[in-house]
Amino acid sequence: MRHRLVAILLLVLAVLLAAVLFQPYLNQWLFAAREPRIVSPRGDLADFERTSIRIFETVAPSVVQVVAQSPQNPFSGDPNAVQSGTGFVWDEAGHIVTNDHVVNREQAIAVRFASGEIVPAEVVGEAPNYDLAVLRLRRTVSLPAPIAIGRSSNLQVGQAAFAIGNPFGLEQSLTTGIISALKRRLPTSDGREIADVIQTDAAINPGNSGGPLLDSAGRLIGVNTAIFSPSGANAGIGFAVPVDVVNRVVPQLIRTGHVPTPGIGILAANEAVSARLGVNGVIVAAVAPGSPAERAGLSGIDRATGEIGDVIVEADGQPVRRLSDLTDRLEQIGPGGTVTLTVMRNGERRSVQVSVVDIAQPQAR
Repeated sequence: MRHRLVAILLLVLAVLLAAVLFQPYLNQWLFAAREPRIVSPRGDLADFERTSIRIFETVAPSVVQVVAQSPQNPFSGDPNAVQSGTGFVWDEAGHIVTNDHVVNREQAIAVRFASGEIVPAEVVGEAPNYDLAVLRLRRTVSLPAPIAIGRSSNLQVGQAAFAIGNPFGLEQSLTTGIISALKRRLPTSDGREIADVIQTDAAINPGNSGGPLLDSAGRLIGVNTAIFSPSGANAGIGFAVPVDVVNRVVPQLIRTGHVPTPGIGILAANEAVSARLGVNGVIVAAVAPGSPAERAGLSGIDRATGEIGDVIVEADGQPVRRLSDLTDRLEQIGPGGTVTLTVMRNGERRSVQVSVVDIAQPQAR
């Protein structure tokens, strides 16, 4: 009896082992799909998918790749000699808007359209304070429609945002996300700040610079200009120049090639210095000779003793806690106007009127 039980157990084990060993072959024989599988009905696209598709189909033809290369040796093959970014059609005359840091007047510039056509271009005007530049095509082409213009003053955190560009040179890429924050401040290369910058988590990578940020209606709400990323790739924090600024600056660049830089002729101390000294305001580090600030009697830091001169604490009655507070007010006034500054010197408070000039012009004194 015991031998019979052992035999049965061995038989069961053998069957199980055979099943394990031959299962792949059985599955292949019984269940392998040797013919194309039946396609399952998909159903309707979701509303957000239809929105994304509509935006891309409408706007993408108007988004271009901007390539700038040093004219000294355009065939060097050095990838560092080539800058690639994004731009978009602004008007029916063929003006292209992009970032100022993508191009400069010393480079050979070409624009590649979505159709694949490549057209030489030239810089019409640059506004480094806003990281904006306008290009003009060197020959006539059949242009796609300009992108519809929206507003940035009524944007809300949480609403959808769409970015189209050429990240890493990969043309016509769409990314989606939301507006993560508003009224950010973005430093520029010349020490000023762009105010009311839009922050988005729509993926923005190198190569997206100068491309459009869009709302769910497909309207331009900003120009993508920078990312915050320790690695250099998208980290979920991107920034765009608000369209209300773009719509003011670009027409000036088209008309004159220049956007005034309102100022009074002072050099402000670094904000870190003010924070370290516990000073709540803008420390005047130096005053330009012959400038409105000098004529108004403003005084900078004494180079011999290091003693602080004037600290600007108000502009037209509004608090000035950092340089951007002052520059924002000067931009509202514009060259030719006058600003009333409240300054502190040696613990005494006084008011002075200072003329606002275009400090980008050499004759502005």
